Amino acid sequence: MTFSEAVFTIGSVKLFFLRGESEDFWGMGKVKIGGIIQSKQLAQVGVMSIPDQIGVPGKIFGALGEEGINVQFIVQFADGYGRGNTVFCVDRKDLEETLRILNCVQLSIGSGGVTHQSPVGIISVFGPHFREKPSIAGTMFTALGNAGINILAISTSISTLSCVIDEALLPEAVHAISEAFELP
Repeated sequence: MTFSEAVFTIGSVKLFFLRGESEDFWGMGKVKIGGIIQSKQLAQVGVMSIPDQIGVPGKIFGALGEEGINVQFIVQFADGYGRGNTVFCVDRKDLEETLRILNCVQLSIGSGGVTHQSPVGIISVFGPHFREKPSIAGTMFTALGNAGINILAISTSISTLSCVIDEALLPEAVHAISEAFELP
């Protein structure tokens, strides 16, 4: 299969527009997406086992913002014991400072600990009308799984589906996703 590719880079973010034809991933026609975005040079950080209290996310992200730490890809979820877990990404160059800040915040919020993993990247698909296309998540996750790529975290918006993965696997992820979807 051949693709023509247009790539735009802004800092550590690459935006791919691929054009081409490939086999039908599900046998029902491919879902059309607007493109693929990858972000590199990131670290994933988790503030784990947070008590269910009002204002805790504000304390975490307020402290990071006050120190000039830009946060990408925020996911918060509760475990089965009524405690929360917040996972997010920062630039890899900001990891040590982020951990320093979170060690101070951790004392005031009573979290169970702070975790981190680096290097990671974010692979995203975007396009209009995602809420009207129910097969996007399954198609993306299956394509990544078939390529042997483990998803570390997932986040969505009205027009974007993003996965945190091992940074070294971003090229394989772009290839797998470009095979699975119809691109402009």
